[in-house]
Amino acid sequence: MAALIPEVLRAERQFARLFVGQSLSILGDRVSFVALPFAVLSIGGSAADVGLVAAASLVPMLVFTLAGGVWADRIPRQRIMLASDLVRCAVQTAVAVLLFTGTATVGALALLMVVFGVADAFFLPASTGLLPLLLSGDRLREANALRGFVSSTGLVVGPALAGALVALAGPGGALMVDAASFAASALVLARLGPVGGSGAAERAERLGFLAELRVGWRQVRERSWVWSSMLAMAVYHVVVLPSVFVLGPVLADREWGGARDWAVIVIAFGLGSIVGDVCAYRLKPARPMAVAAVAMAVASCQALIIGSGAPVVVIALLEAVTGVGVSLFFVLWETSLQVHIPEQVLSRVSSYDHLIAVALMPLGLVLAGPLADGLGVHRTLFGMTALAVPAALLLLAMPAVRKLPAQAQEGALSIHP
Repeated sequence: MAALIPEVLRAERQFARLFVGQSLSILGDRVSFVALPFAVLSIGGSAADVGLVAAASLVPMLVFTLAGGVWADRIPRQRIMLASDLVRCAVQTAVAVLLFTGTATVGALALLMVVFGVADAFFLPASTGLLPLLLSGDRLREANALRGFVSSTGLVVGPALAGALVALAGPGGALMVDAASFAASALVLARLGPVGGSGAAERAERLGFLAELRVGWRQVRERSWVWSSMLAMAVYHVVVLPSVFVLGPVLADREWGGARDWAVIVIAFGLGSIVGDVCAYRLKPARPMAVAAVAMAVASCQALIIGSGAPVVVIALLEAVTGVGVSLFFVLWETSLQVHIPEQVLSRVSSYDHLIAVALMPLGLVLAGPLADGLGVHRTLFGMTALAVPAALLLLAMPAVRKLPAQAQEGALSIHP
């Protein structure tokens, strides 16, 4: 039985504890993703209300993510994550209670989701920065792959679990499960114990919020492999993801078999993502960002695949391949950040990464529909591909991306004033 447990979990007890707590939390998030829209609809909300409540958790991310990065580099990161989990547990519990008592309103749910989004904004940079403090550099890729595996598995298991919970206990019951997952994660973080880090002296200096933010931005600007990868991800979030979230369902409704066929494609993508995480766990590329850039090019073909006119089975198989690419890219990218960025500024650098993803994706989601109405769905999807794939190939053309080693060189993690 022990042989079935990955070595990194057996060897790294601190990480193993964190992994269990975060796995439960991720599964709870997948349940909430499905249950929350049904919660809005159950109180008489419209489709616009569903969008309003969903957007309410994103807006604080735009405002507070950079602040979350600064604070995560100032104080122990597990404390920030613990506070965030407790807040999110309280929010989901409050939503469930409002639903159970019949007192929920769209406005109340939206306001609670704003609070949820603020907690999220502080959690994400802290989470990225905590992992290198628990693991040695050569274990980071395995740990990130395991986290990705749980996230990808949640894409397949979460919706099914959410559907069963909503049917049995209503949206409120499903959201109570999410609240319990945050409580479990908080319990693990509370028992994690002190975690040291090389950033203690830097945090003690307290340069001032804007000055510390500029230090983080300088780390991004001075590393061409970092800012070029962030630009490629910006294109992916603005151009590629709308083809999945907006135009894919539209095409399924108009030309395929509707929601059933789209579900097949989404599940295939999720299964491919799981395979990608397994590959990321086992592979040890000498030049990880070169592999990541190729994976991004594969992932960027999703719009072309969806709009190809091929049979649904073929589209599903090809989407599974892009799922492999997506998982490989994000595991190798996050590991490279954790290896090559100084620990004392890592959360600030990752906050810029999270901000780009959250800030720009809504722009693509808003523009995709009008463009498809004006140009046609297939032309829009082909146009998306014409933008996204060259952007990924340009990333591969960057020498700093192709040549970045798997391990940091001696003295490479210093911070210049």
